[in-house]
Parts: sequence; structure tokens; C-alpha cells
Amino acid sequence: MSVRIMKHELWIESEDEQTFCLAGRHGDDARRLLEPGAKLVWTCEASSHFEAMAKYYEYMDWGPYTTDYPEEDKKTYSELGWE
Repeated sequence: MSVRIMKHELWIESEDEQTFCLAGRHGDDARRLLEPGAKLVWTCEASSHFEAMAKYYEYMDWGPYTTDYPEEDKKTYSELGWE
């Protein structure tokens, strides 16, 4: 089984508002909620939610990402059956 890599996007809406979501159809619902004028400022690729969030935290300089649900968050998108 191959590992599914998915693109993620960081959108800035205002000084205090941002959205980090999946690119493509998996992020359509999140992007529909963006304010007019929101700007795509960064993208990354990851094989799991945990990997994506770790990259996001590193980009934002927030320190290491941790989760209360590592067994779920570290499952790859392939293991979750995402296409």
C-alpha cells in the first residue's frame, strides 16, 4: 500500500484569524467559511494529520505539536482510507 500525501493550506483572513486546512475537495467546506480577501500564504504536504500539524506549528514558531490522541492523529491518510 502506498502512502497518501496530501497538500495542506494556511489561509490568513485578518491579523487574528487564520485557517489551516486540506487543499482540494477535502478542504472545500473550510474554505467556504473564509472571509472575502483571505490570502493563501503557505502550503505543505503531509501523510497524516499529526505530520501536517507538526509542520504548521514549526512554520508558526509555536514549538512542538502535541496531541491527546496520538494513536488516531498519527494514522496516515492511507490508513484512514482517504483518496
